[in-house]
Amino acid sequence: MLELFRDANALWVLAGTTLLGISSGVLGSFAFLRKRGLMGDVLAHSALPGICLAFLFTGSKNPLWLLIGATLTGLLASLFLSWITRFSKIKEDTALGLVLSTFFGFGIVLLTQIQHSDFGNQAGLDKFLFGQSASLVGTDVVMMGSIAFILILLVSLFFKELKLLCFDANYGKSLGFPMVGLDFFLMLLLVVAVVIGLQAAGVVLMASLLITPAATARYWTERLDHMIIISACIGALSGLVGTILSSVATKLSTGPLIVLAVTILFFISMFCAPKRGLIAKWLRLIQTRQKVRQEQIYQAWNQLGTQTTTLTALSEQSNLSPAQIRRWLNQKKRGGQVVEGSPDTFTLSSTSWKEASDTALLGLYMEMWHMYEDIETDCSIQDIEQLSDLPESLRAQLQYYLQKHISEEDQAKTYHSMKKVGIEL
Repeated sequence: MLELFRDANALWVLAGTTLLGISSGVLGSFAFLRKRGLMGDVLAHSALPGICLAFLFTGSKNPLWLLIGATLTGLLASLFLSWITRFSKIKEDTALGLVLSTFFGFGIVLLTQIQHSDFGNQAGLDKFLFGQSASLVGTDVVMMGSIAFILILLVSLFFKELKLLCFDANYGKSLGFPMVGLDFFLMLLLVVAVVIGLQAAGVVLMASLLITPAATARYWTERLDHMIIISACIGALSGLVGTILSSVATKLSTGPLIVLAVTILFFISMFCAPKRGLIAKWLRLIQTRQKVRQEQIYQAWNQLGTQTTTLTALSEQSNLSPAQIRRWLNQKKRGGQVVEGSPDTFTLSSTSWKEASDTALLGLYMEMWHMYEDIETDCSIQDIEQLSDLPESLRAQLQYYLQKHISEEDQAKTYHSMKKVGIEL
């Protein structure tokens, strides 16, 4: 592994893949938020005919000419896609598949024609299909770095506009922003970001490198600026890991290893992210179920009106199975909050009995809050988890509506009772 840092060519490759990961992570965040995950795939595949046409017209494999050709056909593909979805009844997913297959098929035809032609320097164009990072030299990396720097600079300059485009384009349009122009500008940036990575990752794998870092970063944050930074770091780390593994296992290609590295990071994030990860969601689901079950049991215990009750009475009052209540009681017994007397008879401690009363009262307050919409408060109902979370002013309003509601219920019961015995009011 240390030989990698002594080899000048290997360092160029390492720098190139790292820069590619950074630019892909930054631009991919906006593509991800615009729900254009497949757009990277379309742009990558549509770049192939541009590469072939640039070679046919110039007779040279100069990366600059190939980059220009790939950019032009990528933009042409995005324009075709926009035209199809805007002026026909074809849905976007169908249009994506149509444009992708058409341009890629045309590129394969051109590539086959070139390989069977009399050009003496046609060898190597097929490497754009799967990428060949080992072929990167200093001039390639300098060009990639310069373009990546320009892309990141443009994103920084137009960050607010791109943010508005991703989250609320209609609102931006009402403010007078040229949303169509901004969308085309973002598409241009995506085309360039895809094209500069073709030599390293290839047509087939570039789409994954564009979207996966952004999807991975989304698991770790709720803020766009943080997401872009995390996505860029994940892209850079994937480039580093893929290149190092490729140098250790010389028979393995760098591009696929980069994609595998970022995919592994994606699955780690999907399971282990602290808020949005599957494990965290599963733990929160268990906690929510336990909380709801405890509230049901506390409310049932309070409605029974006695600190000591039986398992059967709790089950009937709460509509929970005896097994569910038994598990909860055993848990509380270990904490000293419930004492078991005679078989199936349980007594709440004074603290737990107070908690049961507060839980029942909070449940009534929440019903009043949902029932009466004219309650004025700066507090959100989602922030209230226990009775002590209620501000005094809000609690006074809820208590007033609760007494009013109970009074109305009593009047209604009296009215129906009098009607039954034939008394007219």
